[in-house]
Amino acid sequence: MVRVVGEGMEPTVMPTRNALRLAYDQGLDLVEISPNANPPVCKIIDYQKFTYELKKKQKEMKAKSTKIVVKEIRLSPQIDDHDFEFKLNHAIRFLKEGNKVKVEILFKGRAIVYKEQGETQMLKFAEALLEYGKPEQMPKLEGKRMLMLIAPKK
Repeated sequence: MVRVVGEGMEPTVMPTRNALRLAYDQGLDLVEISPNANPPVCKIIDYQKFTYELKKKQKEMKAKSTKIVVKEIRLSPQIDDHDFEFKLNHAIRFLKEGNKVKVEILFKGRAIVYKEQGETQMLKFAEALLEYGKPEQMPKLEGKRMLMLIAPKK
């Protein structure tokens, strides 16, 4: 016994064999929609059309979902003004595209002594980007690397 639903008919409970015959007479398929219900619910539809529309809906959902991309920019503790502006322009472009920007300063050798300079550069960078994005993670020192994450403004 199954509950049969379809276009232009009331939900009715009938034996499975009769439901299959009814679907066959209409030139359609009998598809089980809810197997856990009591009795199970079946629908009389064109199965190929049903799967096509299901795939189409999934494709639309996938297209609408946003993919978060993290772009990385590396600075140095003693960066020149021109280099700083150049990297800043790249970060602005990334943020306008809707990507997150991960700013990193790598301290090589004994440059770890200048971690205050590195933090100053990071804060200056974040301040210059305030119009386009907001810092998601403030500068944090991890070993010989200082990291900061900037998210785009909506």
